[in-house]
Amino acid sequence: MLSLQEISDRIELNDLIVRYSYAIDNRDFDALDDIFTEDAIIDYTAMGGARGTVPETKAYLTAALARFTGFQHLVATTIVKIEGDTATARTICHNPMMMMHKGAEHIFFCGLWYNDEFRRTDKGWRISHRNEDKSFFYNLPTDFAPIAVE
Repeated sequence: MLSLQEISDRIELNDLIVRYSYAIDNRDFDALDDIFTEDAIIDYTAMGGARGTVPETKAYLTAALARFTGFQHLVATTIVKIEGDTATARTICHNPMMMMHKGAEHIFFCGLWYNDEFRRTDKGWRISHRNEDKSFFYNLPTDFAPIAVE
């Protein structure tokens, strides 16, 4: 049976995962400051993206997502392991993305997992490391190229 603290921790960890999706989908990249630790590393390289700190990731997302007219990060089936003031999680993400391509709206789908490490801070739980594992791309334009990482 879970203790009240474990239940509370799990709710807060799940909330971080959901808040991340909303921040990205609303292009509210400054919200990431309250989701990640100051020393966090975010690694999108498995899906063709960048790896970096929170400020570097915010700059990358601003540039990389500018060409998309819409997207939704749908997260589900998170498995969490809590060990004191640290935790890990693996979460499925299904991400349809829409963009103009060759004069027409084009939608493709990304399937991935988020692998997260969390740390309890004086401001509550925060993600201290996130990396993605690729599952699939569906209907990705054959000439699609990720934004160059500087």
